[in-house]
Order: sequence, then C-alpha cells, then structure tokens
Amino acid sequence: MTRILDHDLSADVVIVGAGYTGLSTVLHLAERGVDAVVLEAVEIGFGGAGRNVGLVNAGMWVMPEELVRTLGPDHGNRLIDFLGEGPSHVWDIVSRYGIDCEANHVGTFHAGVGKAGLAELAERARQWRSRGAPVELLDRKATAAMMGTTAYAGALLDRRAGTIQPLAYARGLARAAIGNGARIFTSSPVTGLQREGAGWRLVTPKGSVRAPRVVFATDAYTRHLMQDIRRQQVFLPYFNFATRPLPDEVARSILPGRQGVWDTREVLSSFRFDRQNRLVLGSVGALRNTGTAVHRGWARRALRRIYPQIASVEFEAEWYGTIGMTRDNLPRFHRLDEGIFSFCGYNGRGIAPGTAFGRFMAAWLRGARTDADLPLQPTAPQPVRFAGMRSAWYEAGAQVVHLADARI
Repeated sequence: MTRILDHDLSADVVIVGAGYTGLSTVLHLAERGVDAVVLEAVEIGFGGAGRNVGLVNAGMWVMPEELVRTLGPDHGNRLIDFLGEGPSHVWDIVSRYGIDCEANHVGTFHAGVGKAGLAELAERARQWRSRGAPVELLDRKATAAMMGTTAYAGALLDRRAGTIQPLAYARGLARAAIGNGARIFTSSPVTGLQREGAGWRLVTPKGSVRAPRVVFATDAYTRHLMQDIRRQQVFLPYFNFATRPLPDEVARSILPGRQGVWDTREVLSSFRFDRQNRLVLGSVGALRNTGTAVHRGWARRALRRIYPQIASVEFEAEWYGTIGMTRDNLPRFHRLDEGIFSFCGYNGRGIAPGTAFGRFMAAWLRGARTDADLPLQPTAPQPVRFAGMRSAWYEAGAQVVHLADARI
C-alpha cells in the first residue's frame, strides 16, 4: 500500500505525518484531484492515531461557554460548531469508503465520579443543550443500567459520539486516499527543509519532494523540524491495556450498548469494547521502567472497582503513546512560514478534530474556504511551561512500543 520514497518528485502539496490530520488532508485533496504527497517517518498511524483508546468525541475538554470566553464569540462559537460536527465527518468517511474499523455510532458516556463529577456533568449538559446538542444527563440508576456498573454517580450520554478501532481507521483513511490518487511514503522521515524559489524542498534519506505548500501534521510526534510545534505543548503519556476476549454472557453485562467511556477524574481513565469482546482500558502514564508494573496494578484495581465480574481476567496486550497538551486545552492553527501550515494541540481529542481539521485544511488550501472561515485564529507559537505540575505533565521522551503491540 505504501513504499519508501527513493527518488525526487514534485507535488501541489506535501504533508508531513500520516496521522488523522495528515491522512484526512490528503484524502480530501485527492478527492478533488489535487496532487498531494504524504511523508511519514515510520508507518501509518505510528503516533497518536494508532495508540489511543478509540473514542470519537465531539468538542474538546473545555466547556462551550469557557471556550467562547477564551477565544471570543466569533471564533469561539465557530470552533464549538466545527468540533461538534467532528464525529459526523468520521462516520461519513467510514460509510463512503467502507472502512472496516469497528465503527460504533452509539454515543459515549462521560462518567461522573462522586458529587463533584455529577455537578460538572450537569453543567456540561446545560451548556450543550443550550446549543441544541443531543446530550442526555443520566442519574445513578440509569447510568448503572446502561453501563453495567454502580461505580459512577451519573453520566452524560453524547449521541453524536461513538468508538472505532483507531489504527484500522487510520489505515482506512490511507487506503481511501491512495485509491483517489494520493501518494503516501512511509519509513521516509523528513531530514531537511529548504526554500526553493516560490516553494519548498523536503529532503528524506533517499529522496525529496518539491511543493509550493507544506502541511506539518506531526503534533506530539514532531521531532527535528518545526520545533515551534513542540515548544508550545507539554507531553502527556497515555497507556492502554486490553483484556483477553470475554465470554458473551459476561460481555453482555458490561456496556451492553457498546458506548465508549471517559470519566471526570482530573487524571482521567477511559475504556471501550472491541469487536472480539476485549475491554480496552487506559489512563495517564508510560509503560516503561517501573511505570509498567505500577500501571498494570492500577488497571487491575480499576477493573475490580468498575467491573468486579472481570477483576481476574488477564490482559492480552498493552501499549502507550503521547498526547500534546496546550495551556488552554485548545488546538492551534499556525502559519509556520510562507506556504507552511499546521493544526496541532488536540489535547487527547485527535480522532474527530483531526479528521475535521484535515477536511478544512484541504478546502482552505484549494481556495474553497477563506481565512474568514477559519475555525481558529492563526496565532504565533508560544512556548508553554506548566510550573509545579511536573509530576503529572512531563516530556514522554522518544521511547515507544512497536504498533504490533496495539493490533488487537
């Protein structure tokens, strides 16, 4: 499906990074006949696109009214509407291209931990309902019936949302883009960037691409070039464990509607079922050194607390990746140089926003959308420091697990 770039070529647009933003951008460009190339350092979905739990949520962490206060009414309301429609773009692509990625358009639960968590959900429900969003606040009894657990004080059900197998979705985007004429090169890291005339030349170990416009879609996995993308974020490792497949009678007692879940804890956890009845459960941390045993212990205790009927089940796979966090938990749009652009800073919400921003980027590069339509005001990258929070937010480093560990 892909190959290493081993020659020199030219294109209308070159995209660095084969995650959701890069693949969505190239797909929507290729659908319109634009000659676009993707350069990926490792493989399709190697970064956050292949390492997340698989929740397709609408919006960001920030509540709608706070988002408007932060960005102002113009861009704030525009971004809320834009991200609220994000999951619909995922479901549309999956349907149009028949992507086999275990897509479940059945909603997600934001699970409330204690009275404070339930109060937060009530406020989220009020704000989203005022905008016409299809969300429903559930009390403890209704939550227990729909989630199969009494661990939560309530839940907010968002019917726009759902779940996917995240790596399969990324690969499906790549296949769809290639089918429309896009060229995607893997194991082809960009080692140099040079201005040539009115455009740019991107150099890889065995080849190069010339193009007038460049999109950096590397986000938390930015390494050597465009360090401004890295300096404006701090990096949070997030791990996942997958259980062995559960018997049908046991699986039916857990999330019978197959919604995904994320909770209101400051250090949150999330989980979903896959097609083989595995429960995929994750939280903050890196599976390396002493952290591996610590987080395995956490996962075991979490299962015992939430679903005691599977407390003794073994884990079949484990992996972790990196999330890029911005100071205000909102994404960024940058003109990094003349003809070089980037969306980044998804704060753990990469699937729907990455798909939506890629779709917008493609339309904007083609001239079908203008600066007046931008969901985010272009800003200059600003270095971020989170003083006093090093125990929770820290540089995750370059150590990663191979994606074979995540293919479940």
